[in-house]
Amino acid sequence: MVVTRTGSAGPRRGDDTTDRRRRIPRTDALLREARLAEAADRLGPATVKAAVRQAQEQARQGFIAPEDVADTAVALLPRTTGGLRSVINATGVVLHTNLGRASLSTAARRAVQEAAGPTDVELDLRTGVRARRGRTALAALRDRVPSAAAAHVVNNGAAALVLVATALAAGKDIVISRGEMVEIGDGFRLPDLLVSTGARLREVGTTNRTTVADYAAAIGPETGFVLKVHPSNFRITGFTRAADAGELTGLGVPVVVDIGSGLLGPHPLLPDEPDAETQLRAGASLVTASGDKLLGGPQCGLLLGEEELMRAVSRHPLARALRVDKLTLAALEATLTGPETPTAAALAAEPAVLLARAERLAAALGADGIDVRAVECAATVGGGGAPGVTLPSAALALPERYAAALRTGPVPVVGRLEAGRCLLDLRAVPPEDDERLAEAVRSVPDPAAGR
Repeated sequence: MVVTRTGSAGPRRGDDTTDRRRRIPRTDALLREARLAEAADRLGPATVKAAVRQAQEQARQGFIAPEDVADTAVALLPRTTGGLRSVINATGVVLHTNLGRASLSTAARRAVQEAAGPTDVELDLRTGVRARRGRTALAALRDRVPSAAAAHVVNNGAAALVLVATALAAGKDIVISRGEMVEIGDGFRLPDLLVSTGARLREVGTTNRTTVADYAAAIGPETGFVLKVHPSNFRITGFTRAADAGELTGLGVPVVVDIGSGLLGPHPLLPDEPDAETQLRAGASLVTASGDKLLGGPQCGLLLGEEELMRAVSRHPLARALRVDKLTLAALEATLTGPETPTAAALAAEPAVLLARAERLAAALGADGIDVRAVECAATVGGGGAPGVTLPSAALALPERYAAALRTGPVPVVGRLEAGRCLLDLRAVPPEDDERLAEAVRSVPDPAAGR
């Protein structure tokens, strides 16, 4: 703490904290520095000023020396004019909603770059006439889900449900179990979404038990369809009963199943997670899902199922407002036809391999004098998928102060706090990012060492 005397000229001489703060370069002086001035022309003055202020704050707190403010500000600048920053996901949540859920594969990223210029998104190059938008991506989607006679893509999972409800049930009833009237992240409630389309909700059964007879008793001339929703972010256990899609197919109305997570086929590690192929084979008329969850692709909403219903949905006027752009189509097709996605790799990572990586990194960082150790831990799927499922994992355990410093460093690393330590879980960190992760840890100043 800086101590001053009443009437004195200011802080005591020799006060290291005050001296350090006085030596921090002024903002206007830093903005005239050649590298930062050039960056201001490239990225905009506001972006550079934000980096300068962040570096100055690090100097005030003693994390860096005043003479390092300019270098730190340059390091904090984003590589592009976009406001989003690339981060390393060390949270242990494979599909972290706040971090954009699925990471695109290398093939998908290349496809996006290729599609950034003029493309044949709605043109048949052989005939020179207009063609169906996204036709190759839709064909790839049907190839992955053989039981789907038709497919359609919109801009997210909620949009898929909105389009189906509007096209098939506006002014009609949607029959749904009380136990599936869910709320997902950020206060988003499914009933509110469905009612906004002009449909009426007909709730049946109870929170924990809904039978086929409950659905049958509610169906009448005003029924648009029966809706089954996977309660993806919670589980009801104990005295429960839920009718599956196969049991509802004989009720005389379409059965729409929202599987949420985007799993196209059964997954050995997630046996309780519903998938599109199984639901359609069981008799579902339409299946809706998200593309940026377990599928591991870009944000989009997938619709799969019967051709006649899909025609009614895809030709509804609202479909135009919810359509995806060419970049999403390119990324989706590359995800469907390309090599293993980062999501699939993260789910399949062997715990022993993760622990070996953590031990190797801990040994290297420990040799640099950093207080770190490798620990076993548990990761989760995230993104509203596989509630209650934990994945054995391994992490670097660091002092708690590393959490904030790593989030705000030149290469942002987002971990989690657990038992007073900052854990950097490797489950969702690709092996090729291990050295970047290590360098980010090394870059965190050590106040005890005076740097």
